[in-house]
Amino acid sequence: MKSIYVLEETLPLAWEKAVLACWEQGESFPTEYDKAGDPHSRDVSALIHVTAPFSEPRIHRAFPGGLDDLEKYRAEVLYGVHDHWIDPAAGKWEYTYHERLTAYRVPNVGVFDQIAGVIEKLKQVPFTRRAQAVTWQVWNDMNVDDPTCLQRLWFRIADGQLHMNCHIRSNDAFKAAFMNMYAFTELQAMVASAVGVQPGQYMHFADSFHIYGSYFDEFDGFRQTVSARTPSDRVFTTDFALPFFLEGCDALLAEPDMPEPKKQQVRQRKAELEARA
Repeated sequence: MKSIYVLEETLPLAWEKAVLACWEQGESFPTEYDKAGDPHSRDVSALIHVTAPFSEPRIHRAFPGGLDDLEKYRAEVLYGVHDHWIDPAAGKWEYTYHERLTAYRVPNVGVFDQIAGVIEKLKQVPFTRRAQAVTWQVWNDMNVDDPTCLQRLWFRIADGQLHMNCHIRSNDAFKAAFMNMYAFTELQAMVASAVGVQPGQYMHFADSFHIYGSYFDEFDGFRQTVSARTPSDRVFTTDFALPFFLEGCDALLAEPDMPEPKKQQVRQRKAELEARA
């Protein structure tokens, strides 16, 4: 099993360097999602250390997905706007990260809001090493069709900043990792604000950081785009993305089944974005 270590200042270039390293150094592995004829994935274990994740520019132009989708995913992770879609008995979602982080259910024990617990622990003991939130349910997740990829988030305050380590079991390096890293750092900033400190560095640990064989043709286009553009032409600032983030908010607010408390959070987020635009 091969590994990569990426050290970068900004989020988009850290992801770019990591996904290219996965392509160049990754070993060949089959996956449980391969279809007949798919090439084996390229796979490494990865440590991606972003020293200034909130520095601009924060967004890679070539991540798969739209900027409105990035805003929707952020809302899923931070607000749980689609927690009401969880219903495995009906063939719907098995979980969301928000639900596992804020309503972790232990059979015969109860439900825990882990993020609230992290915030309270950091307020009480700023130097603690115990501030973490986990997602994996050992009694359940080994045998479901779509088990949690994110495993835990670990928080530490140092030099007046809240640093966060993300541990992820299985990470689609090309299609999902940038959106994961962006949303998780947004959660880091939210926790930092609640504690009363500035957000700091971000480390992303992936046991399996992989590019699926079915994506190889699409990934070749990404590689060509990266090689043809200057670094400044491969990124977006948050200010550039604001109109698209507002479109993402509007799309969420148009969903008829979203509970009203969640819509209130999206409306507040939209108001904050409008004030910055």
